[in-house]
Amino acid sequence: MKPKDSLIRIAFLALFLFLVVRGKMMLWLLLFALSLPVALLFGRLYCGYACPIHTVMRPISALARKMGWQTGDAPRIFTAGYLPWVALALSIAATVFARKTLQMNLPILLFWIAAGAIIVLRYPPEVFHNGICPFGALQKTFGRFSRRSKQVDPVACVRCGLCEKACQADAIHLTGPDHTATVNISLCHQCSSCSIACPKDAIAHKKTFA
Repeated sequence: MKPKDSLIRIAFLALFLFLVVRGKMMLWLLLFALSLPVALLFGRLYCGYACPIHTVMRPISALARKMGWQTGDAPRIFTAGYLPWVALALSIAATVFARKTLQMNLPILLFWIAAGAIIVLRYPPEVFHNGICPFGALQKTFGRFSRRSKQVDPVACVRCGLCEKACQADAIHLTGPDHTATVNISLCHQCSSCSIACPKDAIAHKKTFA
């Protein structure tokens, strides 16, 4: 992990906590909304760097993996594909209800941070990112049309699989008859994990034709 990447994530987490303390959660949700058109151009940068859920999950997941607590055998409900949309609908309904009825801004992201932290104690982070996170559902929808995304140079790729192991979003796999690494741009968080793991510098941001 690059120190610069960690500092960016910590800075966004600090901003998020500051807004929560000041009761300005809606400003963070506005930032999230603005990140969606950005995803059309540069992919899921919000997920890779700004999302407080992801930032909190990373060290917890690393600890759980080191302790042998995680298993890849996730329940079917976490892989069915519909749960993130159900979670999104419930999150919106709860937020609107709190504002209209209780006259308060519901810190819904705090709930999802706690949920993500609990999930990665047992399952790899991609289970939450791809099968549960309501915000990830929207980012995935917009990110699939990204015009610039992490891509693998098939000539430079040595098929070592290190990038696949490093990815926390299950976005990169060795595919095809020659087992070249390929990035799924709808899942890619545009972070630097795969690039750092690659021994041949074969992964970089490039134009896509999604």
